[in-house]
Amino acid sequence: MIDINIINQYNDDSSYDSIVKEILKIAYDYLEISKDMIINIVLTNNETIHQLNHQFRGFDKATDVLSFENQEMEDEIGDVFISIDKAISQAKEYRHSFERELAFLTLHGFLHCIGYDHLNETDEIEMFSLQDNIMDKTKYRRS
Repeated sequence: MIDINIINQYNDDSSYDSIVKEILKIAYDYLEISKDMIINIVLTNNETIHQLNHQFRGFDKATDVLSFENQEMEDEIGDVFISIDKAISQAKEYRHSFERELAFLTLHGFLHCIGYDHLNETDEIEMFSLQDNIMDKTKYRRS
């Protein structure tokens, strides 16, 4: 089972919760993960994610999602920070729904927390293919 903690620093809208929970449960099942795990999803704004991106990655700009894998606690896999501002603007830019963008960013962060990355071409192909396969199992697939 996956236990999902959602911390909404962005606003009072709880409609984000169902999207986040749905995509994570689909990914957990798709990957046939059997161990219990906890993940923290923090919904924030561009200003906060900009500060985190600068502090932890050395990039002085806002980004869409940041993942911090937790290697110290066995069951808590990490923290995923998602900029709702970026999700809104990217949904418009890519001409799909905000819900699809939020699901995608959540999934991307989750995969980082369980050890996937895209630092080289081989890893990128593996991770992005997995993302596409999981997204295709949802109502948030590309049209």
